[in-house]
Amino acid sequence: MQSETKSRVDQLTSPAGHPVAVLRFEGDIASTSKDAVIGAYQALPKATTRLILLDFTKVDYINSSGIALVIQLLIEASNAGQKICAFGLSAHFTKVFTMVGITKYAQLFSSEIEAMNAL
Repeated sequence: MQSETKSRVDQLTSPAGHPVAVLRFEGDIASTSKDAVIGAYQALPKATTRLILLDFTKVDYINSSGIALVIQLLIEASNAGQKICAFGLSAHFTKVFTMVGITKYAQLFSSEIEAMNAL
């Protein structure tokens, strides 16, 4: 059974001193996750949000519909000139994200510290 997707946004500062929005996801990401994934992203102030981290450390499962939502978010961010990094994916989903081309839009890291240092 699929667990509900939750998301929250944290505002951090990169080591270089730039503001960073961190979208933290929890649960499973599937077609029913649109509000938690796309809604959370679209609620960010576009004028001031240039750097975004996607935190998948508490995500248990992502199905193909969930991957499509992540891709939609990444395309919107790319079109808005925003830089996105993701971290906390299992080895399996790191491989899946690489295979479907997500790495064209976002760098993948194993930890939040590595992702923050890349900004």
